[in-house]
Amino acid sequence: MFNQNENSAKKWRFIVNPVGGGGAVRKHWLEIEAQLRVAAIDFDVVFTERKMHAAELAELAIAEGVRHIVAVGGDGTAHEVANGILRQTTCPPDEVSFTLLPIGTGNDWVKTHQVPKSTKKWIDFLQTGKIAHQDAGWLTYQINGETQKRFFINVAGLSYDAYVVKRSEAYKDRLSSKIFYLSLIFRCLFEFKIPRIRVVFDGKTVEKPLYTINLGICCYSGGGMQLVPHARPEDGKLALTLAGRISKLGVLLVTPLFYWGKIGWHPKVSLYQVDEVLVESADKQPVQVEADGEFLGEGPVRAGILPKALKIWVP
Repeated sequence: MFNQNENSAKKWRFIVNPVGGGGAVRKHWLEIEAQLRVAAIDFDVVFTERKMHAAELAELAIAEGVRHIVAVGGDGTAHEVANGILRQTTCPPDEVSFTLLPIGTGNDWVKTHQVPKSTKKWIDFLQTGKIAHQDAGWLTYQINGETQKRFFINVAGLSYDAYVVKRSEAYKDRLSSKIFYLSLIFRCLFEFKIPRIRVVFDGKTVEKPLYTINLGICCYSGGGMQLVPHARPEDGKLALTLAGRISKLGVLLVTPLFYWGKIGWHPKVSLYQVDEVLVESADKQPVQVEADGEFLGEGPVRAGILPKALKIWVP
């Protein structure tokens, strides 16, 4: 039996991924912890040891009475902690405040909410921030023929995006280099075969070869790309981007649009706002899926929205 008391409810629990940012978290954590103590932040800390351990640690913290949680790492750590908050049954998820101390490879979630990356500025933000709420997405997908469920708080990707994320798992220690990540993206471009996919949403069916599919709560992913530029974190809708068959040269030429938030200018790209979506293969090639930069599995994939489900701490 865990002791739930007023002190634990006020304290921040830091869930630290020591291998985050290609090992940057492990390298800098003692220095960061010292700065937190100098600033008189009321906190304690636990460390992750394996994949999805951060979700378990978030559930445990809430069961102990903790109601303020910081994920320390990158978007993957934020993804895991948010899943722990959203799937636990101790209290309503919106009773738990969440934020990220960004020491990761992409740090895309914080771009939407303008959470500072400098440790000094971040500590000031933790002391002076405010409560907001954002939507969360949910996904069901397949692993070895079994249906699994996961929540996401930033962007989910299918087809090419998921292929890149799966390939990147072999290079975790090098992804902090933006140049390396871009080179991996373009290497994958020449390996990837565009599948024919069926997408069903809001009474509409699209069936054709799709280079990539993105579902957005927030708009940044992949180290600053805006593949769902129409995403708004509190509008109660999933932003859906469908990109049809684009040549390899065409992808290279339009890459700047990914960063400028102008992907919708391309004639092969369609942008939608949806409540729920089904994505499934329309040929023999499976549809793969990732969420918040974490590879999950294969389709068929169903996705939907939980309006303002996550309470967040923002500047």
